Amino acid sequence: MTEAGYDSAPGDRPVETENEGPNSAGMLVYTIGLLLAVGLTGLSFWVANTSLLWAAGVPLGLAVLAIAQMGVHLVFFLHITTGSENTNNVLALAFGVLIVLLVVAGSLVIMANLNGSMMPADMMDMQMHY
Repeated sequence: MTEAGYDSAPGDRPVETENEGPNSAGMLVYTIGLLLAVGLTGLSFWVANTSLLWAAGVPLGLAVLAIAQMGVHLVFFLHITTGSENTNNVLALAFGVLIVLLVVAGSLVIMANLNGSMMPADMMDMQMHY
């Protein structure tokens, strides 16, 4: 069992006080997470549609905002921390990320191989006319 404020995610185990129950602390955490997620989403749309930023920096800005969005979801909604109680959750998350990376990397390798094996378009036109 972790102590309040020590190696725990927001909303892990709300501490009950005399005035407020566990639900009000949980609602506060989810409300903060929702506001952060909506703010990051709005900021992403602004970054994508503004002309104030250097055009080559927009993809990097969107990537940073996407990583921040994932962090907000992991901490505020999934309550993923590095504490001893969450070891299985962290391992499951790492395994899921590994599988996604393998699928994406494998798909890119396959598509690059297929692209290299394709016949040039002008030769395809010549063969279709015969």
